[in-house]
Amino acid sequence: MGGQSRIRRDTVSFFGGSMKRQNAIPGTLRPAQLAIFLIAPVLCALVCLCVGRMNVPVKDLIAALRGQDIGRQKEMVLWSMRLPRVLLAALVGAGLSVSGCVFQSMFANPLATPDTLGVASGASFGAALALLLGFGFVGVQLTAFCFGLAAVGLTCLMGKGGSCASMILSGIMMGSLFSALVSLVKFTADTESQLPAITYWLMGSLSAASFAALRLGAPAILLSCIVLLLLRWKLNLLPLSDDEARTFGTNIHRLRGLCIVCCAAMTASCVAMCGQVGWVGLLVPHVCRMIFGSSHARLLPACISCGAVFMMVVDTLARTISAAEIPVSILTAIIGAPIFIAIVRKKGGWSL
Repeated sequence: MGGQSRIRRDTVSFFGGSMKRQNAIPGTLRPAQLAIFLIAPVLCALVCLCVGRMNVPVKDLIAALRGQDIGRQKEMVLWSMRLPRVLLAALVGAGLSVSGCVFQSMFANPLATPDTLGVASGASFGAALALLLGFGFVGVQLTAFCFGLAAVGLTCLMGKGGSCASMILSGIMMGSLFSALVSLVKFTADTESQLPAITYWLMGSLSAASFAALRLGAPAILLSCIVLLLLRWKLNLLPLSDDEARTFGTNIHRLRGLCIVCCAAMTASCVAMCGQVGWVGLLVPHVCRMIFGSSHARLLPACISCGAVFMMVVDTLARTISAAEIPVSILTAIIGAPIFIAIVRKKGGWSL
């Protein structure tokens, strides 16, 4: 019991304050903050639409938004190539950030990520298997989504009735299992055609973004975000014990189950559309906590906005800084690791 109490104190300290105190007096979202959260992604999206190997002047973008003719080539670049990619980046950034934020609170673990329950590993195996079998992009997306949800289902089945620690351990085991299966698929894939496609997909890329992909993957992310936003006042109760949560009149098991379903659906959809993208779900929630506090009334909208902006910026860098497009997971790691190290040093680290 003493060790568990020490872990809880260290984790709460890392999150920046007493969770019980913030649960009792949840923060509110100020109008100015709401305006910033809404305007920042829109402005970032407009900038990302203009930036690329073929820059589009702002005046041409404004003219295109007004329905004026700016030339067939520029219109194709803006609406057929960049717009679905910018929208996908915003959705993926928001979905992964919210999933990481909820899992960090649910498991009271600052290192929790969207793949804590193995959903990303399961989705990666589904996509690799679909590529091995020669499925098209839609087939790859659907197979990855189904296997991601299946991985979470198996994790919950293994950790059913146990503590949060048992759920995390079950997720680690399930993630290792599906990672091994991905390696098996890569081992059996044709080295000339299939293996490069699988490897590149697993590194994460938004180059295959299209409105067809968004029609399949966006509903799961948008619906899950809406559900979690509606529940944001109750999400402060996630780290509490059953008895503590009961005093607030909340069925904590039902709340955690609904959060797991929403986060799993978002993560599986993100991985299905663009492959594995690391660090977003780990880094963005911590940055938002440092700026906006730990109350989910502010934290969840902040994660949606900041995650979308971060992912749009990273994807724009990935497609512009070199002749050959850089996988986004490489850039998120290069950018995210130093920032996370700085956060740990500022917080004084943590000991588990």
